[in-house]
Amino acid sequence: MIDTKYTYAVARIRALETALFTSATLDQLMACQTEEQCLQLIQEKGWGGADTPVNAEAILTREQEKIWENIKDLGVDMSVFDVLSYPNMFHNLKAAIKDVCTEENGRAMNIYYDDTAISPEEMLEIVRSKDFSRLPKYMAGAAKEAYETLLHTRDGQLCDVIVDKAALEAIYAAGREAKDSIIKDYAESTVAIADIKIAVRSQKTAKNMDFMKRAMVECESLSVAQLSKAAVGGIDAIVEYLSGTAYAEGGKAIAESMSAFERWCDNRMMETMQPQKYQSFSVGPLVAYVLARENEIKTVRIILSGKRSGLSDDSIRERVREMYV
Repeated sequence: MIDTKYTYAVARIRALETALFTSATLDQLMACQTEEQCLQLIQEKGWGGADTPVNAEAILTREQEKIWENIKDLGVDMSVFDVLSYPNMFHNLKAAIKDVCTEENGRAMNIYYDDTAISPEEMLEIVRSKDFSRLPKYMAGAAKEAYETLLHTRDGQLCDVIVDKAALEAIYAAGREAKDSIIKDYAESTVAIADIKIAVRSQKTAKNMDFMKRAMVECESLSVAQLSKAAVGGIDAIVEYLSGTAYAEGGKAIAESMSAFERWCDNRMMETMQPQKYQSFSVGPLVAYVLARENEIKTVRIILSGKRSGLSDDSIRERVREMYV
């Protein structure tokens, strides 16, 4: 029996998809000489709002807010999308721990994401009071461990590893429990891509196997033991291991260059979501749209940052090419 509860929502999403930036729009942005010209162009395309300040962060933040405003307007079960917010919420946890332990004013530096189930202000208050029981179960233990680790060792990297691993574990657990295939696919790809990134960066920085196993999370499509062992053996060993997995193209990208690898990481998730765009009777197209919009905002952020820094067009294109078809 066909489930028609998403029919209206999917139809609305199809209309919203027509406003996504095309390659031609990105070429227009690249042709701008300055960041200011880029900002003017995206405003003409409807980015930002009447009351949004004319600066990159304000406009991009407003676009991020619009994603969820549009999804909420569809009247669907928002709990389906909870897992997509985990990266931002765990990021806020790291920021709050570092704020409290180092007495820095991160909130003033805009290093928090605002549109999360636990607001930045509440997250700061929880960490300051050390009342970690107020956090979700999938976050509480890691929060306490990361806080105590940073407080006593001042090892920011170790703090990050603890929180980042907890985030991946939470995403993977949500994927295994999800009824919708797109959430399962999202979780599997997120964890696998993160594990590969950890392996590559650990190899580049001469991290040992214990470090990698502490940072990686098991998933069905990769073996942490084999991947970490390969990383100790060198880049060629990583490429060889990946050649026998679903991520063989990632291995080829690693062999080509680090920029090609980072590009592959960005593209892999979108490729995973692509089939879902054509499912008219499931939440799939909605989730795919959210991820596409987030990828779009990320791309624009890279272009704006490049223009602001005075990078050459070739350097900027190297980072953003192939993100859109």
